[in-house]
Order: sequence, then structure tokens, then C-alpha cells
Amino acid sequence: MAKASKSQLLELIQLRDFVIEVMMSMGVWSEEELTKLTDIKLGVLKKNATQRHGVTRWKRGVRKPTMPEEVEVIDIHPRLLSDEWLPYGAWVMHHEFVHALGYTAHDSTFRSLEELWPSKKSGQMGSSFTEMLRMEKASWLWVCNSCEKEYPRQKAGKGRYLCRICRTVLVDVPNKASQ
Repeated sequence: MAKASKSQLLELIQLRDFVIEVMMSMGVWSEEELTKLTDIKLGVLKKNATQRHGVTRWKRGVRKPTMPEEVEVIDIHPRLLSDEWLPYGAWVMHHEFVHALGYTAHDSTFRSLEELWPSKKSGQMGSSFTEMLRMEKASWLWVCNSCEKEYPRQKAGKGRYLCRICRTVLVDVPNKASQ
């Protein structure tokens, strides 16, 4: 967990207010429930996080969280505050708010509530966001010379790995995007 700058905090508050406004229009949540979300502290994840895009952190000692008052902080990846990724950032904030409202498991009920987000496209941006982060951080690309698939990695593979698609030995190529 990293500390949000003043400008990031302002952006997080604007994002929160937008997401709550959209959630109001869903007809599922009460105004009282959604108003409680405004009391949750907001923060950012470390900028080098590649797999996690948002997280709801619960207060110490809470065994089975069920309400927003039990949330310590909701952290969002700082790159989601850029114009390019803001639609996905709103979807991630919505996802974390569903957790904060007591739906902690990623079960069918949670997924149906998550599906209420009006922009289907923004919810589908996650894999592209992860790929972009991983590509920027990778020192090496393991490249398949048969199908041209690239696997971003931190270390050279030294010919020990096969392509998941065509089972050809992967070749190490320095990643120019990370330099």
C-alpha cells in the first residue's frame, strides 16, 4: 500500500462520487448503504503492482465483514486514474464497493451485482491493463518463433520453456519497452 498524493486523492474522490452516482441508478442499493461508502478511506496500490488492480482492506479483527464501517481502506492502482484507464478504474472501484457492502466472496451473487455496471466494455479492460503493466515491468520477452506469441518476464528463460500454444522452445529477447 502506497500513500496517495493530494492530486491522486482528489481524483479518487471524484471517481468515488461518480461510481456511487452510477450505483444509485442501479436500483439495488439503498441511499443509506451508498452514503456509508463515502466514509471509506481511499488510497493507491504501489505503482509496481501488476496483478492486483484494487483491494478492499478490512479493519483488524473483523472476521466476517458485512458492512462499509468495517473497511479500513480501498486501494486502487494509481495508473487507473489516467484518462486512458479511467473507465476501467470506475469498474474496479465498483467491484471494491460491492465487497465493502458485504459481498466478500466472488460467488454468483457477487458476479451478478458486479454485472450491473452499465459499461460492459470497461469491465473487460482488466486483461489489457495487466498485460500493459507486465510488459512495462518485464526485462525479457520469451518469444515463440512459430506463432510469434510473446511472454513478458523478469528473467531470461535460457531455452527451458515452451510456448503454451504451439509447444516450440521460446527465445529470449531483451524487452526494449522496459528500458
